[in-house]
Amino acid sequence: MGSVRRAMRLLESVAEHEHGAPAKQLARETGLALPTAYHLLRTLVHEGYLRRDKGLFFLGEAAERLSSSGAEQKRRSTVVEALAHWRDLIGVPVYYAQYRNGEIEVLCVSESPGNPAVEEWADFRETGHAHAIGQCLLAQLDDEARRDHLDRYPVQSITPYTVRDGHSLLRRLERTARMEPVTERQEYALGTVCAAIPITLGNAAATMAISLPAHQADRLLAATQQLQAEIGRLMGTLAISISI
Repeated sequence: MGSVRRAMRLLESVAEHEHGAPAKQLARETGLALPTAYHLLRTLVHEGYLRRDKGLFFLGEAAERLSSSGAEQKRRSTVVEALAHWRDLIGVPVYYAQYRNGEIEVLCVSESPGNPAVEEWADFRETGHAHAIGQCLLAQLDDEARRDHLDRYPVQSITPYTVRDGHSLLRRLERTARMEPVTERQEYALGTVCAAIPITLGNAAATMAISLPAHQADRLLAATQQLQAEIGRLMGTLAISISI
């Protein structure tokens, strides 16, 4: 454990020097004897956590991967915490999804025993035409990308309320204003109503969504408006974090 602690102190010291630092300086800053510092530095270089260039030590690829992974986890944690806060505040399950590489991807869902999420009884990727998340994402695509998606995943009726054909869906999507929430009532799952709010992420299509039991459909509009307001307040913080 002592060697691990000393190695970590060296890594932390190297991280503070953007332009690198020599072994003697690192030994002095960490309070290590120079032979001990040299031994640990060589080991860290060998393992890829440091690299040496012209007598100076820099963070290596292995350390940078750890840093990148940690930053990604922190961004994801920000999203998870935001969704959990909105779930409890509004009293609904909250979803976050993106359209990536031609696919609808639900990246995070926050639910509770009292407010369970919709069961994915039919693949979300293949039924984007039926649920609010998919419709919201498709509405943000250009016509070519939208038609490509529907060529791969044709419209099919999965409940009595599902849009009947691709032409009808395209007309609906074309009438959807750019930042207008999308709602659907029992089109994906009987007994459930949903709403999805488009999120601006540069050129990426993203959405936050909520669902409610059909007998609480009268809450859908107010809950959607509340979520919109909450997203607006946190958008600056989430702008980078939701790119998970």
